[in-house]
Amino acid sequence: STMEIYLDLVSPPCRAVYLFAEALKIPYAFKKVELSAGQQYTEEFGKLSVVRKVPVLKDGSFVLTESTAILQYLVQKCSVADHWFPAELQQRARVDEYLSWQHLNLRSHCSKVFLLRTLYPFVMGSEAPKDKMDAAVEDMKQSLDLLEEKFLQDKPFIVGNKISVADVVAMVEIMQPLGAGVDALDGRPKLTAWRDRVKKELGVKLVDQAHEALLDSSGLQQKMQNNTELQKLKPMFLKYFR
Repeated sequence: STMEIYLDLVSPPCRAVYLFAEALKIPYAFKKVELSAGQQYTEEFGKLSVVRKVPVLKDGSFVLTESTAILQYLVQKCSVADHWFPAELQQRARVDEYLSWQHLNLRSHCSKVFLLRTLYPFVMGSEAPKDKMDAAVEDMKQSLDLLEEKFLQDKPFIVGNKISVADVVAMVEIMQPLGAGVDALDGRPKLTAWRDRVKKELGVKLVDQAHEALLDSSGLQQKMQNNTELQKLKPMFLKYFR
């Protein structure tokens, strides 16, 4: 049976899985889940994933959540070129190092800027306070500095001369604030050049198409307004935005 992958392309982890699977022509069935429309709260999705978040991979009766676990599963199941997740111990450790770091750093900080701009006004009924926004942007800048100085350094890609899954994950993360009109790479020529290399390796057209839903902010707001499920999440968002 065909592998199924449940995705919402507004989400960076979903875009990483999608771009990897599409660029490498991995056979799978794309199952669209719109988080902003509350589709993760359907009974059907609940049976599939108790955590009610995407991406979710379903391979026969085997169900896997968490984007980095899914990427590693795809790498090993579909025997892709070695550079995506190198077999050599120290190079593989470099990929793992980035994947372990990003959750609470680049991904978290870029997403917070996006959520403060798009979700905060919807949940709280007003623009995000300037001090909150400034702090989020500052955190994002610090993560971008680390991406540039520690992970990338003077190499074309995070692990060296060839692209790996670490680059795909990082690239979709820095694109997230653009969905809220914030260009994270403004004034960062080195990271901009790196992002362009990653896009070229994956296919510029494919990357642009994968980001269409994220960059359609009016469509996103429309879906949120029509979504009663989001109101149920208010307590969680209040905690997050505190």
